Amino acid sequence: MSDPIRLVHFADLHVGMENYGRLDPATGTSSRVRDFLERLDEVVDYALEQHADLAIFAGDAFKNREPDPTQQREFAQRIKRLADSVPTLLLVGNHDMPGMAVKASAVDIFQALSVPGVIVGHKSGWQEVTTRRGPVFLAWMPYPMRNRLLARDEHQGKTIDELEQALRQTVSDILAELAEEAGRHDMPRVLAGHFSVAEAKLGSERTVMLGRDVAVMTSTLADPAWDYVALGHIHRHQDLHPGGAPPVVYSGSLERIDFGEEHESKGFCWVELERGAARWQFVPVRARPFQTLRVDARPAEDATAAVVQAVERAQAEGAVVRVQVQLREDQQAGFRESEVAAALGRAASVTVAREVESEVRTRLGDLAPEALSPLELVQRYFESRSVEPDRMRSLLARAEDLLRDPG
Repeated sequence: MSDPIRLVHFADLHVGMENYGRLDPATGTSSRVRDFLERLDEVVDYALEQHADLAIFAGDAFKNREPDPTQQREFAQRIKRLADSVPTLLLVGNHDMPGMAVKASAVDIFQALSVPGVIVGHKSGWQEVTTRRGPVFLAWMPYPMRNRLLARDEHQGKTIDELEQALRQTVSDILAELAEEAGRHDMPRVLAGHFSVAEAKLGSERTVMLGRDVAVMTSTLADPAWDYVALGHIHRHQDLHPGGAPPVVYSGSLERIDFGEEHESKGFCWVELERGAARWQFVPVRARPFQTLRVDARPAEDATAAVVQAVERAQAEGAVVRVQVQLREDQQAGFRESEVAAALGRAASVTVAREVESEVRTRLGDLAPEALSPLELVQRYFESRSVEPDRMRSLLARAEDLLRDPG
């Protein structure tokens, strides 16, 4: 009995994300760009150490469609290192794909140079891939862009909804054709795709998505023709067909993009593949931690000192930190954000956000504004401004007249 095929599946690298980063003088790149590249290093190291037979990158190499040349070089060096030992599919994601069909994608250079060991999935297709432990039927579906899949003349004059329906049907037809072709090959079979699945739980990819998405149903992918379905595009790692065959898996992104991913594990998938069976596991990477610290400084006489004391207890070394501080309005002017940031000096990045409670809200106590009449709200406002009693009575009388007869 032959050994199972060893497959590494990863996606959504997004090299070029620089938020919360600092310029690294040694490399001339943002510290956050280095984060994303180091996560790719972890994948490559693991694949080579574990003697992977096949690597699938399920799309979105870069933040945008026109990456910085230095970032292209750094990405290419790592992919070349992987492909020198392991046949590697580079699937084209929406961030890699240009708006016009005639333009090249961000990873087409690998195909133009015929880089050994690299397969570029710029349009749907399949290939029998020879690996050290046997052949694999590998099929792929890149990000489905309407202007690449729908003939303009045939769909001219259709509404947006009609075009979306046509695109969904076209994608389903392509996937059905690939599954039919897979059935003709007596070997382990893998489908790689970069698109949304209707049942998937979304993550922070919503903040970086380009264009409208067409969603495929899980039932379309959970075809017995496949032994494993390797997906990219959704940043949250998840198995959409748990316990079923085939597994339909988003590996998730390799690095956190923002605080929407603060509590998500980041990593890639390691798969042991046989015809009719696939065993897989999620392998976490050392993604940059994101940490939110919430401090209520309203009861304190010295709000800055209270916040500094609270954040000094945090285990924030190397983390991207945001400090959410609740303040009274009268504490605003004296609050010193620089001292808070200095107290977190071992963090990778610190931002301080103020949530200021106005004096009017303070004076309301436990009462909601909607529980008070307009005149009572006006009275609470005057009280918060310390208006003298005689003047307040006069103003309230005038306010009552206006509320009774606004004309």
